[in-house]
Order: sequence, then C-alpha cells, then structure tokens
Amino acid sequence: MPHIRIDRDRCKGCECCVHACPQGILAMSAAINTRGTAYAEVAEPRRCIGCRLCYIACPDLAIEMRFAGTLYCYFAY
Repeated sequence: MPHIRIDRDRCKGCECCVHACPQGILAMSAAINTRGTAYAEVAEPRRCIGCRLCYIACPDLAIEMRFAGTLYCYFAY
C-alpha cells in the first residue's frame, strides 16, 4: 500500500496536489502551519493507488511517497 507523507511546514497551501490527485484523497487542513497557511493532508489513505501525481505536482517538494518500502525521488533539488 502506498504511503504519502506531507511536510506541513514546507507546504504553502497552493492546492496543486489536491487537484492533481485522481482519487481525491488529499484535502486542505483546517489547521495552519508555520507559514500561516492551510496545508494539504491525506484524508483517505486507503484509496491511494500510488500514481505519484501529487508528488510530481507539488512545487515545493513537500510530499514524500513510499510504495512497498521504496522511497521515490524524482527531483534532486
């Protein structure tokens, strides 16, 4: 089962990942982070299909995706 981890303090609340997710498992939190913005959170982790579109869409690299113990890293910056 895929595991998504979102770095709350790195997320700027742009909602790119929320709109990119074909399963609609991501949502914006009602809480705020250290930047003073709402951040993305995983609302329904069991529905994740591991497509990694949320990870690719995130401009701040705030999302980490693991699938079967493998950490995916597409960008090295």
